[in-house]
Amino acid sequence: MRIHDKQLCSPQPAGLPASIKGTAEAGSSQLGLEDPRGQGRFTLKPRKMPGFFFSHNNMTEVNGKEDCKLAEGKGHKKKQKAFGADLKSYLKCMVPHIESGIKTSSSRNIMLSAEEVIQWSQSLEKLLASQSGRGVFREFLKSEFSEENIEFWLACEDYKKSKSDHLHGKAERIYEEFVQSDAIKQINIDYQMREATAKKAQDPTHTSFDEAQKTVYILMERDSYPRFLKSKSYLNLLNQLQTNTSK
Repeated sequence: MRIHDKQLCSPQPAGLPASIKGTAEAGSSQLGLEDPRGQGRFTLKPRKMPGFFFSHNNMTEVNGKEDCKLAEGKGHKKKQKAFGADLKSYLKCMVPHIESGIKTSSSRNIMLSAEEVIQWSQSLEKLLASQSGRGVFREFLKSEFSEENIEFWLACEDYKKSKSDHLHGKAERIYEEFVQSDAIKQINIDYQMREATAKKAQDPTHTSFDEAQKTVYILMERDSYPRFLKSKSYLNLLNQLQTNTSK
């Protein structure tokens, strides 16, 4: 048989009647067959079998790549979500109430004016007297990792307004959270004051934390407050409000 004939012919597929003759063209997966009834030719196409084109190793590699893409996608979404949450928190706390105002828990609209923000620079007392001022200052202290100071000060303010039968429970919570030596949010006071405050907390009165609160207030007034007035968060907020007022 000539080489040309070998390329044009293929062995008869197993299971076909001898009366059916067929040929296959080189490079083709289709088999041309002659109908024994003399009604022309028809084409027999091979069926695709599951897993025919991929070995186990290839499938493992493909699945591995898909898993990596999926993991990368999830990681990217988490980063976007975290970035969105940080940005939302910054805008909410650093530039609150501009133009449209915001609603508090009592459903009252509070508008922040440039005049009020300017008053914050007059004293720490005026800053802390403003609900918006406390919020902005608190976010600034968080950026300096010293938010425990204002949180302790606010807890003491609430404590002094409490009913007498609530003092013991609140005193214990304030001591454990801010005063004791291994407190989660330990305030910066010396050993003598820490011991004196601990004794007062055991038999609480409305003035049990006054000395410690005063010490923390002075610390904020001399240290954090001047830096706050020079910070971008305060200056940008003031500039934004002054710009809106001039329009």
